[in-house]
Amino acid sequence: MKLTPVMEKYILHWGEMGTRWGVNRTVAQIQALLYLSSSALNAEEISDTLGVARSNVSTSIKELQSWKLIKTVHLLGDRRDHFETLKDPWDLFHTIMEGRKQRELDPTMSVLRECVLDGEQDKQTPKDVKERMRDVLDFMETLDTWHGQIKNLPRPTLLKLIKLGAKVQKFLGTK
Repeated sequence: MKLTPVMEKYILHWGEMGTRWGVNRTVAQIQALLYLSSSALNAEEISDTLGVARSNVSTSIKELQSWKLIKTVHLLGDRRDHFETLKDPWDLFHTIMEGRKQRELDPTMSVLRECVLDGEQDKQTPKDVKERMRDVLDFMETLDTWHGQIKNLPRPTLLKLIKLGAKVQKFLGTK
């Protein structure tokens, strides 16, 4: 695949942003390349286009598949696996949010629940510390409930809600 300077800039920046989000640079660059590509690419094409080792591409593809961000596509007459990613930014965002929730938020809430329960029996942990742990758990459970409600909204409704922004405060009559 031939990259234009603009495409290259996009892919390089996406890789930089990936590192800030805790994602390997090559993983983010492959996702960006597949996002920009008008057709599914095989691992060799990805490797050649990005100038990265084939083994790095294979490892990165597995990670992207574990996040459900890319899928394997088979082309008639070609035995190699080809890969494509979601093309809709909303679908990408939703998939990433679900993955982060499963990998980060859910295990953290589970441990926090254990800490709160264990704290009820624990005489050594100060009461104010137990309250702060409970506050964090309550906060995270509120976010989890909100996420569950928001993710099921129809996209046009969600878009209207996002565009409302701070105007929702006037609607609610709060300051």
